[in-house]
Amino acid sequence: MILLNFDIEEFDLPLEHHVNLSLDEQMEYSKEGTRIILDFLGKYQIKATFFCTAVFAIHARELVKEIIYRGHEVASHGYSHSSFVNDDLKRSKQLLEEITGRPVNGYRMARMMKTDMQAIADAGYLYDSSINPTFIPGRYNNWHLPRTFFIDKGVLQLPASVAPLVRIPLFWLSLHIFPFPFYTFLCRQTLKHDGYLNIYFHSWEFSSHLHDKKLQIPGIVQRNSGNKLQMRLEQFIQLFIAQGETFHTIGDFFNTYKHFDK
Repeated sequence: MILLNFDIEEFDLPLEHHVNLSLDEQMEYSKEGTRIILDFLGKYQIKATFFCTAVFAIHARELVKEIIYRGHEVASHGYSHSSFVNDDLKRSKQLLEEITGRPVNGYRMARMMKTDMQAIADAGYLYDSSINPTFIPGRYNNWHLPRTFFIDKGVLQLPASVAPLVRIPLFWLSLHIFPFPFYTFLCRQTLKHDGYLNIYFHSWEFSSHLHDKKLQIPGIVQRNSGNKLQMRLEQFIQLFIAQGETFHTIGDFFNTYKHFDK
């Protein structure tokens, strides 16, 4: 079981490098990438989970509705990608439910930062996927946390997948920088060990304009971005479909495993 999921948000990465990018410009990068993702998921008839910020949804209502129309799941990525208070947990959930007309059961904290599990439970979420159980310099050190799903405060915690033993992350940046055979080898090993694979990307990674010098994006992020990343992910999908693997939303995973408590 492969859980393919995407964070759709304001493209605020350039702001971290002191580039003044307007909200409208940020939204265009993410909207473009979201449309590209929807098209190739439709090509392979794959359903995915989209973790959406309230700010993105407010500025792209019809696009978020299209995600639902195409049979995908919308979960919360908070209210804003650049700030957070606990009240945002309920506010974002309520707004996304209003726009989509569907229950919003999942949450992911922006930048996979530490979350208050009780606050997530109190806000009414059924699952959370905010943990990357590895060490990312300058971001977090989660070596002490479980690699696979567990229950905390009554909420299913579903960490992003990392390779067994050495905990090499299999998240978005890994598909940019690792040789493709090495990345897929790690994914196969993780699938065999854990029984599922939870990998995520950002919609803006698929934009055709990430090489614009004004953005001052690190080369490690620009590498294999845009059309190259789309080709890599499609190749990944083709490979694992050929091997008999199936792709599901995180909501599907929750419904399958909700009676388990680790």
